[in-house]
Amino acid sequence: MARTREFDTEAAVNRAMELFWSRGYEATSVRDLTQHLGIGQGSLYAAFGDKDGLYRAALEHYRATLAAAALRSLEEGVDARSAIRTMLVERIRIAAEDNGRGCLVVNAACERLPEDAATRRTVRDTQDASREALTEVLRVAVERGEIAARHDPYTLAAFLVTFLNGLLVSSKVTPDPRTLEPLVEVALAALD
Repeated sequence: MARTREFDTEAAVNRAMELFWSRGYEATSVRDLTQHLGIGQGSLYAAFGDKDGLYRAALEHYRATLAAAALRSLEEGVDARSAIRTMLVERIRIAAEDNGRGCLVVNAACERLPEDAATRRTVRDTQDASREALTEVLRVAVERGEIAARHDPYTLAAFLVTFLNGLLVSSKVTPDPRTLEPLVEVALAALD
């Protein structure tokens, strides 16, 4: 008779996400995971297949929670410029926490690509979602006259995603939002 799983998989994925985010994939062993999650190795394998499966689940959880919240914040801005500023500054603040842990998705790209095709898909999907959300905000901003019609919303959105990726890597080197936040104003000048 099969045993029922004796732990909350969603809570386990969230805790694993935090561990991978602070340490990275390679520096996190299965033993680290089982100790941090408070589960046995057999339970980890039964629930997630292996360390890679748990890592993919953690990346998807990050995408569905923190990355999605950042995109929702774009919809709450009064105007495009303030919404984008708020989103970028908040991402810097989160990335600089815990002595510069960065962004889990950008960290995954730096650590696992180009070899890990599954991670590449998750990173690409996350960045595509960011670009699409920004494109829509910028498209509406052009219609409202908030930014010049000469701007291509898709290209500006792609630039902002690329800029944000660079900021998130920089937050690992210089985990000080006061140093990084002024750069947001430089990027927003592209909207002029």
